[in-house]
Amino acid sequence: MGAPKNAGIRLLFDRRLRLEFRGAKITTDAGLLAVRELDEMMGLTEMAGGLIAEGRTGKNIQHQIPGLIRQSVYARLAGYEDTNDHEGLSRDPAMRAIIGKRALERMAASPGTVSRFETEILTQDENIEALSSLNSAWVSKAVSLSKAKKVILDIDSSESPVHGNQEGSAYNGHFKSNCYHPLFCFNNYGDCEGTVLRPGNVHSADGWREFIEPIVDRYKEMDKKLYLRGDAAFASPDIYEYLEGKGILYTIRLPANQVLSREIDHLMTRPVGRPSKKPKTFFHDFSYKAASWKKPRRVIAKVEWHAGELFPRVGFIVTNMSRAPENVVRFYNKRGTAEQNIREGKHALTWTRLSCSRFCSNQVRLALFVMAYNLGNFLRRFALPSEVSHWSLSSLQLKLVKIGAKIVSHSRMTIFQMAEVAVPERLFRSMLSRIHRLGRACARAPSLSL
Repeated sequence: MGAPKNAGIRLLFDRRLRLEFRGAKITTDAGLLAVRELDEMMGLTEMAGGLIAEGRTGKNIQHQIPGLIRQSVYARLAGYEDTNDHEGLSRDPAMRAIIGKRALERMAASPGTVSRFETEILTQDENIEALSSLNSAWVSKAVSLSKAKKVILDIDSSESPVHGNQEGSAYNGHFKSNCYHPLFCFNNYGDCEGTVLRPGNVHSADGWREFIEPIVDRYKEMDKKLYLRGDAAFASPDIYEYLEGKGILYTIRLPANQVLSREIDHLMTRPVGRPSKKPKTFFHDFSYKAASWKKPRRVIAKVEWHAGELFPRVGFIVTNMSRAPENVVRFYNKRGTAEQNIREGKHALTWTRLSCSRFCSNQVRLALFVMAYNLGNFLRRFALPSEVSHWSLSSLQLKLVKIGAKIVSHSRMTIFQMAEVAVPERLFRSMLSRIHRLGRACARAPSLSL
């Protein structure tokens, strides 16, 4: 393989092929332009200017707060999780177009600028709170576009393994690793309502009230009927009493004990006859009062007999819903989508990469990852036509965000000549059409207070 200097690179297996490295004229992330159009129609990153406190005092500030938020969030959505990645991104035509007009003519923010923004400006206490408020405002804006009167909240904790001496990390016996132990809340649209980073050795429900209360209050102001689902880690009388006091319907898994097991003794005998390939399921509905409870509550038991298994699979759910037992269980089982959303965040966005030494810096990193997740989920909810509405966040990254494009610049216009592989022009036009209709709906919707 060889060629004269500045004449590109020739490949010996086929002399007709030549490679040219022109990074300023080519991008591999042209699909981010569709995300930027959605952002503009919903007015998302522009909210940052009024929430995040500006810590810079110089007269020659090149990049404003909304542009820096865009660069940090969009980079994560495209799969660039470290500030070092901005060395190339600062010259990338798609990223420069996303940041704003000045960046298109010059450069996006350098790695040093992005690093100082994330580790110095955003780590201030008021700005950590502002990032949470900004994410809440995004989700509220998205939910307000739905006519549905109810919102279902799924609360769950997760593991973020660490491989160094990060402040606040600790060994967790359940996960058997040194980690952080963040708490997440998702709604039934797949949006992440918020997250809180916690030390690795805290209980799964630690800090639940401080975390969930602002979310509940926000939806009460929007006059939405609330439901909540949680696993056995949230089986606490304090949680039940709080939810009942707020008029929230809930289903929470209940750990088994001897008293509960006695209630289903009549279901613990294997059904007579040849075992069927399909599991045989039985439900039992009864009132139960634990020693720590102030009053009895409704408990639903589910007993499943599977072919080839000696003992049945048994689960208990405590609830204040009045639906039929099988409908309550079916409703609870859908909380599995929250676990799927967490997996998407881990695998598509690598939001477990919390590698800063300071705890507050990792708080900021996780908040930015969650905002990137929500931006991708908004695109999935509002922009994807039915034929591709099943795309996961990983598919969205690979097939849409990672569209290659050649850039042709004129005096008054910059043209992105898009590759047509997974997303042909017809499909891309359909996405933009849906985004523009969304923009008109946003313009008619009442403004939300931040």
